[in-house]
Amino acid sequence: MQPARLGTVQLDTHHGCDFLDAEAQSDKYRVVLDRMEANALKPAESRDPIRRIARTV
Repeated sequence: MQPARLGTVQLDTHHGCDFLDAEAQSDKYRVVLDRMEANALKPAESRDPIRRIARTV
């Protein structure tokens, strides 16, 4: 199943909000999101490191 196409992307930056609404811009943003998702730990793999960090704070 293909993910839904992004129509508009809102980016919150240090100087306010930027909106990406051109198809080429949202396609580039989708590539970034896909890379992050591919490299992210699965939820079960994330729990232990998050708990260890939380205990040290």
